[in-house]
Amino acid sequence: MRPDQEIIQEWIQPGSRVLDLGCGDGSLLLYLQKSKGVRGVGLEIDAGNIEQCLRNGVNVVEQNLNSGLSNFRSASFDTVLLAQTLQALSKPDLLINEMLRIGKNGIVTFPNFGNWKSRVYLWFKGRMPVSKFMPHQWYNTPNIHFCTVKDFDALCEENKIKVLARTVVDSQHQGSWYMRVWPNFLGEIAIYHITKSQQ
Repeated sequence: MRPDQEIIQEWIQPGSRVLDLGCGDGSLLLYLQKSKGVRGVGLEIDAGNIEQCLRNGVNVVEQNLNSGLSNFRSASFDTVLLAQTLQALSKPDLLINEMLRIGKNGIVTFPNFGNWKSRVYLWFKGRMPVSKFMPHQWYNTPNIHFCTVKDFDALCEENKIKVLARTVVDSQHQGSWYMRVWPNFLGEIAIYHITKSQQ
């Protein structure tokens, strides 16, 4: 399990209904089923990942997230996950609102493009950052919407989304008090637990 998934699983209640958007090979859902008894479903588009989910006994639906979530009833899940996929979506704002329509709460993780390493790289090299954390060139990156912590905070405020918890970590998924003080500048990965304000 990835280190960010270690943080995510702490926010998921035992026995709850979980939908994992872009679930990959289903390893997080498999862990949650075994350790917390969740009833989980994953959405995935990659055929190899879907096969791995099925081998692992994880319920999976082949679906492109850019097509939306209209095939799911409102309030049909307790938690909807979107881990490291937000920045690759064509309409992330719409998907976030759909997540919170079908789930009581959502968990979203994304790379924070406002962190100091990206700023320094851009300042000195004048080019889009390339690193172990963000290994793609600008022309072949799957990331089409570059988001910062401040951007996501503004999106939540504009859409009346309540932030239940937020943590930022570095590329090794380690946090610190100074990252909590300056999350947009120091955090490399943002992890949000959100819900609709009226719920």
